[in-house]
Amino acid sequence: MASATYRNFTRILSSGIVITLVVGFTVSLSQAEEQVIKVPLGLPPIEFPEDNPPTVEKIALGKQLYFDKRLSRDNTISCASCHSPVKGYSNADQFATGFKGQKGGRNSPTVINAAYNKFHFWDGRAGSLEEQALGPIANPIEMNLTTKEAVERINAIPGYKKQFQKIFGSDATEENIAKAIATYERTILCGDAPYDRFKAGDKKALSESAQRGMQLFFGKAACSSCHSGPTFTDHAFHNVGVGMDAKEPDAGRKAISNLGGDHGSFKTPTVRDIARSAPYMHDGSLKTLKEVVEHYNKGGIPNEFLDEEIFKLNLTPQEVDDLVTFMKEGLTSSNYPEHKEPELP
Repeated sequence: MASATYRNFTRILSSGIVITLVVGFTVSLSQAEEQVIKVPLGLPPIEFPEDNPPTVEKIALGKQLYFDKRLSRDNTISCASCHSPVKGYSNADQFATGFKGQKGGRNSPTVINAAYNKFHFWDGRAGSLEEQALGPIANPIEMNLTTKEAVERINAIPGYKKQFQKIFGSDATEENIAKAIATYERTILCGDAPYDRFKAGDKKALSESAQRGMQLFFGKAACSSCHSGPTFTDHAFHNVGVGMDAKEPDAGRKAISNLGGDHGSFKTPTVRDIARSAPYMHDGSLKTLKEVVEHYNKGGIPNEFLDEEIFKLNLTPQEVDDLVTFMKEGLTSSNYPEHKEPELP
């Protein structure tokens, strides 16, 4: 946003959670306290959509909706069921369990630092958090509630109806339900990891093993070819040779782009706080970070669409261990946002 003016604000919600907003436009002080704090060390400012400016009230509403199981047909599943704060904002299973025990074919991606993502879902079919928010609610395998029914349910709850009127000036709609959830999700930030403190000058922040692993991450192991920048993702899609030996491999990004070269390509996930969100890869097939490193070390599963950045690394057992140590130790935040379920209306 060319005309944006960045400001940092903080407010403390009634639940006691400190929410830091770094907004990409000018906001009035009626929306924020005058106290100024920064997003976690190592992360850039957050750019909020011009048509969805954050307020403390909207964040609180979005958090309630995120944890509310009434947004599923049988009142058993919420956004937090598959993207749980205690499970790295994923769900610790290979595949998430949805309506009536149904399971999808992909692992639940973390919501951590999703504020910075340019695409959402493994295949990138949503271009914003607002666009993403309603997908799982309406998905028959996940929450199985039409957006029309979701709006009707929310408007039938007086506490929600009052909040929507105050925040949006109207009853709940598909659009403002999505806006509220997306605004809350943008507050799930992880930074200030030992790596960030090391880069800031604290040379004791990383162990010797983690420092060796860091050198490998940005060097011989070539992890940073895709896991780059402050959020450790290039926001692109790659075929890394996972699941390509299946009888019918997941088409991945190709199903969205219709480009043959995208066959088996998936969005690069962040590796910040990666130790919290096992299992790994789009199909949840790798249970540990060591298995992930060993997959890349062997050059993935050969296939005609394999990304040019994937090749045998020839890492020694010690180098594999050091690389895992860097990701576990070096990229785990000191301020992890383990949000608790709020009181619901």
